[in-house]
Amino acid sequence: MAAVNNGSENQPAKHQEVGHKSLLQSDALYQYILETSVYPREPAPMKELREVTAKHPWNLMTTSADEGQFLNLLLKLINAKNTMEIGVYTGYSLLSTALALPDDGKILALDINRENYEIGLPIIEKAGVAHKIDFREGPALPLLDQMIADEKFHGSFDFIFVDADKDNYLNYHKRLIDLVKIGGVIGYDNTLWNGSLVAPADAPLRKYVRYYRDFVLELNKALAIDPRVEICQLPVGDGITLCRRVS
Repeated sequence: MAAVNNGSENQPAKHQEVGHKSLLQSDALYQYILETSVYPREPAPMKELREVTAKHPWNLMTTSADEGQFLNLLLKLINAKNTMEIGVYTGYSLLSTALALPDDGKILALDINRENYEIGLPIIEKAGVAHKIDFREGPALPLLDQMIADEKFHGSFDFIFVDADKDNYLNYHKRLIDLVKIGGVIGYDNTLWNGSLVAPADAPLRKYVRYYRDFVLELNKALAIDPRVEICQLPVGDGITLCRRVS
């Protein structure tokens, strides 16, 4: 997702790895991370799904391999069992989550496009983790409102990952804060938006990057002052902000 062009003819070409959204200045260093600590440890089903997704015309929507590894380890560290994912695409991050959860773990997976999910579903089934996933097709907000109306869902999720329509991130947050447990974590993806957040006003940005940038900026400002969460914004993938609910 090479969104910002600073006009320098001396800069090396951006890394061509599918799903590459790293904000590292050195592409060689990013490749080193992938080859040294990510790819050698990537489970075979995740590698297969990553390679299948690379052939899809929207492949830049996928979660990067290093972020998938990060999510997998994070879920194990917090002993997550009941999770939610908003925005599934072909399911790379979903598979990473499913592999991290215990056998009786559950993921409520929400996406408006079942067809994309079904690209990865055979690999998820072959990995033996499909039984952990409850996939629901359609917009997430109506379902979240239904869950908010039923108090049994309040504080019931250990971890929630959001990688969907950026213009609704704040709307998601207003609802998810009640659904995640105190001590639980919400992860928002793409919160550095390929570095465009600090691009000059006249920078040549792709239309969709410029449009969604304002929504990402608004989210980041809101999370920074939200007293209900502790936050940590990491330059992993395209930027991920972790919010630990404290009240």
